[in-house]
Amino acid sequence: MTATATSGADGARLDRGRIAFLVFGLVAVLWLTRGFAAAGEALQVTNARVPASDQIGIDLPLVMTIRNDAAEADALLRVRCPFANFAVRHTVDRGEGAPAMREIKSIPIPENKTTELKNDGHHVMLLQTRQKLVDGETFTCAVVFQKGGTKETEVQVSRTP
Repeated sequence: MTATATSGADGARLDRGRIAFLVFGLVAVLWLTRGFAAAGEALQVTNARVPASDQIGIDLPLVMTIRNDAAEADALLRVRCPFANFAVRHTVDRGEGAPAMREIKSIPIPENKTTELKNDGHHVMLLQTRQKLVDGETFTCAVVFQKGGTKETEVQVSRTP
């Protein structure tokens, strides 16, 4: 009898084994998908904004509020905005001398907390703007998290960042 036979007692056992394997695989996929969806739903990005500017090709800070309601910490990995060529994550060092911005690999987002990204702390610096940014305009940027996935976020252009 071949492995593809479905007649007789051996075939019935083989089919039940395949069905059990498929059901187990489906349950595992659904469980993993639910976990990723829950991580993504636990993150909310609000109050994202950049300062208005009448210049092109400059660097501007992107600030925002991130609420992580998950039981695990996450990390902001990257941001993509249509009006800037690049984005880097920064922190502000307050060591000896004047405060200085320093590029970091990711921005930590603690579990069950609200994190404010602001000019004098963690923030995203948008590099080489492609256009003038007029007060009142809005853009959609993609904010990418390690566990929470990508969040499409509305960014407001305002006189005060």
